[in-house]
Amino acid sequence: MIHFTSAFKKEIDAKIEQIECSEISMMTKALNASHILSEAFKQLKAFILSYDFKDEEEEILFFKDIKPKLCSRLIYYRKVYNIEMDRPAGADKQREYLSEIMEGINKYNCKRPDFIRYYRSCSSHLDAFYFLRNKPDMEQYLETFHHEFDSDFSTNCDFKVAKILANDMLSAYLMHEIGLLDDNGMKICSFGFPATKLTWKGTKAEFQEQILSWDSAGTFGNVPLTQLHNYMQNVFNIQVDSNLSRISDDLKTRNTPTPFIDKLKNALLRRMGRK
Repeated sequence: MIHFTSAFKKEIDAKIEQIECSEISMMTKALNASHILSEAFKQLKAFILSYDFKDEEEEILFFKDIKPKLCSRLIYYRKVYNIEMDRPAGADKQREYLSEIMEGINKYNCKRPDFIRYYRSCSSHLDAFYFLRNKPDMEQYLETFHHEFDSDFSTNCDFKVAKILANDMLSAYLMHEIGLLDDNGMKICSFGFPATKLTWKGTKAEFQEQILSWDSAGTFGNVPLTQLHNYMQNVFNIQVDSNLSRISDDLKTRNTPTPFIDKLKNALLRRMGRK
């Protein structure tokens, strides 16, 4: 299973990155990505329905990690498409509209604090109830999705995880869009950002290394690399090369693969008096 899903993910990632890097509107990007991910979801379902998990651990891995990450991107792009379709005219109305959607995300999270805490803390003691099929539901809030009608391809909580991950991506997207609506593009007042942007003082290569390390560690959740890259450029007031595949290959060929991260580590150790 791991071999198939890993290769499948790389194939989908490449297609989505190509869409994200294209010079088209966000609404068109979201629509095109939705089509690709919807078809990918069908292919993944067909594979799993013909596959026998070797043990419960593998089944939990699929429904806790692999399936939700793909499903979350489908939810995200469909939601972005709908957001852009219904987006009103005028900066003030758009800011209010986007803020209401953000508030809806916050309300969703507030109704599910226990499960969100369980998932984000990487707990596993309830995984057998949450992420194995045909288990009695333990949650107060039941959620449905049109892909979830088949009990052989869903568990109590895999969709909840997908929704949490999708909301993480949507929150980043909404904050970015609200920031762009500001008069000078320098503030995101509703969400506690500073009134003036901080400017990255390191090199562009160091910035790229930091972005790739955040993406590799999943620091901001299941946010697509291209979105994280664009968002952080806006946050730190810097413009850099958007060819992420080439940048990643360049990092691999360095004699010292992570000079900036090593520099940060040494600086922190000196501050702590441990070097």
